[in-house]
Amino acid sequence: MVTPTFADYVDLLFNLFERFWHHDSARPHRGHPFVYEQKALIVFFLLMQQRRLFRFKAQRRWLVHHPELRTVFGFNSVPDRTTLSRRYKALYDVLQDFIAFLGTYAEDLDPCFTSEDLYTDKSLFKAQGPVWHQSDREAGRIPEKLRHLDTDGSWSKSGYHGWVYGYGLHLVDNRVGFPKMVQVETASVSEKLVIDQQAEPLINNFHPATVTTDNSYAQAMRIRQWATRGVVLLTPALKWTKGRYAEAYHRYIGWPEQVELLRSRRTAIEPLFDLVAKALGTTGHQKQLPIQRLDNVRTCLALATLTVQVAMIANSIWGLPLRNISTIATAFT
Repeated sequence: MVTPTFADYVDLLFNLFERFWHHDSARPHRGHPFVYEQKALIVFFLLMQQRRLFRFKAQRRWLVHHPELRTVFGFNSVPDRTTLSRRYKALYDVLQDFIAFLGTYAEDLDPCFTSEDLYTDKSLFKAQGPVWHQSDREAGRIPEKLRHLDTDGSWSKSGYHGWVYGYGLHLVDNRVGFPKMVQVETASVSEKLVIDQQAEPLINNFHPATVTTDNSYAQAMRIRQWATRGVVLLTPALKWTKGRYAEAYHRYIGWPEQVELLRSRRTAIEPLFDLVAKALGTTGHQKQLPIQRLDNVRTCLALATLTVQVAMIANSIWGLPLRNISTIATAFT
């Protein structure tokens, strides 16, 4: 079986990014041209992430010892570690837009990447280092012997992971688990706030017929507002049961096609979080992150999401199982 090589993935990423960068929705860089191109840095940081090199000093040292790959990235010189750190943090907005662009662009590549029925959810990732107990956090007090604490994290509770101190990954995908949108916040930021922030680009760019969620996204006003835009927000709505609108909604979600969409949420989006964690190399119970601070974590989780997205596009092109990310992992390591 023919599988894509590292060079194939680099060519694919460069070509996809060029299409994105010249798209109307992209935000081109103003001012002096970048010394190190965005697309090259994305591939470089993807490579570093797959090789589990997260410290910028180690990344710079790797570049010093691999001049042949500096040519692949188009690096005429070795960037300083402070440059790598600064550009890494700044990539998050670009990655968000790039992932959203590929979410619509890929619809024409494979019918499996359709946006007709979408799913959204949040998954918690534990901050690197020790936890900051809520009483100390609220008082702004760091215990004397608490070392290497990520003070950007916050607390939230998951039915599966329990209480987690860290960050929340908010994803939108379709039935086969193809990512469409990504947003990273601290753990305590609620799903309701994020979905309201995502509503306009989600509805306007993807034009879904349905968006399926869990009960935490249920709100009568939100469901009715989305309905006026032609989008059905499907949720069990366990606490919204009284009144004629609630009764009508529960009759509607009891229809067989809606029951199937609600049932398929577990096979659509929950495995995607596992793939993102696998791409990142964090597979423990609470998925501890390999990097600290919100600016870094945002880029880190967005890069892992892009890894899954590009892997699925490549798998479609090469005729491989869509959710198999081991091929891209092998090529990048």
